[in-house]
Amino acid sequence: MKQYEKKLDANGRPYLETHLEGLMLTRLPLLNKGTSFSLEERREFGLLGLLPTHVSSLDEQIERSYANFRSFRSDLDKHVFLRALQDRSEVLFYALLNRHIEEMMPIIYTPVVAQAVEQFSRIYRYPRGLVVSPENIGEIDSLLANTPFPDVQLIVATDNEGILGIGDQGFGGLAICIGKLSLYTAAAGIDPAVTLPVELDVGTNRKELLDDPLYLGVKRPRMEGKEYDDFIHAFVTALKKRFPNVLVQWEDFSKQKAFDVLERYRDVLPSLNDDIQGTGAVVLAGLLSATRRSQTTLGQQVYLVHGAGAGGVGVARQIVRGMEREGMSTQQARERIYLIDSKGLILKDRKGLEPYKLEFAHEPARVAGWKIQGSIPSLLETAREAKVTVLLGLSGQRAAFGEDVVKAVAENTAYPVVFALSNPTANSEAVPADIYKWTQGKALVATGSPFEDVEWDGAPHPVGQGNNAFIFPGLGLGVLLSRAKRVTDGMLTAASLALADYTDGARLAQGALYPRMDRLRAASRQVAIAVMRQAMKEEVATRKLPEDLESLLEAEMWRPEFLPLRRAPGR
Repeated sequence: MKQYEKKLDANGRPYLETHLEGLMLTRLPLLNKGTSFSLEERREFGLLGLLPTHVSSLDEQIERSYANFRSFRSDLDKHVFLRALQDRSEVLFYALLNRHIEEMMPIIYTPVVAQAVEQFSRIYRYPRGLVVSPENIGEIDSLLANTPFPDVQLIVATDNEGILGIGDQGFGGLAICIGKLSLYTAAAGIDPAVTLPVELDVGTNRKELLDDPLYLGVKRPRMEGKEYDDFIHAFVTALKKRFPNVLVQWEDFSKQKAFDVLERYRDVLPSLNDDIQGTGAVVLAGLLSATRRSQTTLGQQVYLVHGAGAGGVGVARQIVRGMEREGMSTQQARERIYLIDSKGLILKDRKGLEPYKLEFAHEPARVAGWKIQGSIPSLLETAREAKVTVLLGLSGQRAAFGEDVVKAVAENTAYPVVFALSNPTANSEAVPADIYKWTQGKALVATGSPFEDVEWDGAPHPVGQGNNAFIFPGLGLGVLLSRAKRVTDGMLTAASLALADYTDGARLAQGALYPRMDRLRAASRQVAIAVMRQAMKEEVATRKLPEDLESLLEAEMWRPEFLPLRRAPGR
């Protein structure tokens, strides 16, 4: 039975209809208004005497909640407060978040979410999402039937192995899914009632979790091989049967699994991997902004990607598509990209080279004339010998971009581009202030986590945040509204172009390559429109879309507002 239904009255105004009443009504976060239930609603739904006498406006509740938020000293305590608020009243949570998005986004997501992931078994308060494990996968149909809302359209699912820059975190990865879905709603107005975080609890190899008596996940080593593949297949098969058109975001899968799962299921259900595709799209958008600032093209640059996991390879792939759009061949584009992992530059003669790295491995002959000390070029040696102009950090290695590396890049170009993208903040490859100092203010800088403006040459220089939140919410909204049957590479490139176009010239002139975070919702609208147009162009949209996509967004995007309640008939 539906717990509530949104309807329109005779004048076209929305209201919510529900059979819930009394305390049960206040326990459903999507219906609970707290002190904002009207006197008439209190009488109708058996709430008289259960709430304070004063009927608050939403603005009053926002003011009270913001004061409470500011009273907490630690960022983790602020995170816990916001999650508890979300579990109590979704409307109030999103209204507060939208009003203070720049201040609160680092709290609900990166970098503070990393702390929440690590402490998840200790700060756990309230059930949210679906937990699928080896112990219940045999009952997966029943699990999906237990989801609290019947019209799930968007899922973020994780197996927890590649969380941010902190790796395998077991059950704690559920916090990432909750955080990502919060951004889908805050940034793109996707109704939280159609979203579902999914924890694929396949075990953990982290000994401290297995030994922790308070750990909430399955206490067993991680599934691997056929057992793992069969588990994921059973999940997807049941998901396809229950929610045949659901968009699935595969989140924080590690290395080869990230690529394998995406490729295996992207034609079964609309699928995306934000670590691969979202990261690639947001970095391409920043690079397009950088070429506007330097009046160059993508094809004139030489790229060094430090970190060859899902994010690094995803970035390299998206840069190739950007150069292809300028007229270069795939091979020409790949030759301008160098990938470095923990063993050094990736070359084709390396033993045991993972398949997903192969497309960006260079022939050993390419580096035969380089001046290097060992058998494999290092980060610094590659920057010097390959004449790198763009340095991209996705390694999770704190301070990996030292003064020598950054200066080596600056010697090759008048506009060195340095993106220190690893999260959380402690894992950033370099600090923006240092990059400006080492390059005499010439560098075009972006980071993955938020940093303060840098004072240089008597003026403030805002640091653009290359956060995937500028891409995936709008991408998801575009996919859902077009009812696209597949997330295509062209849709990702369209998202990159839309974001780059949205970054205004005045901000770009100051050195910021991305919009302000408080423009996230407006940027997401532009991304969604571009994605819908591309879906129509590629004929993957299964819904006939109107010419006026702005009006469609205006009508379809969910807003955090308390709607009138009416009792469902027959109760």
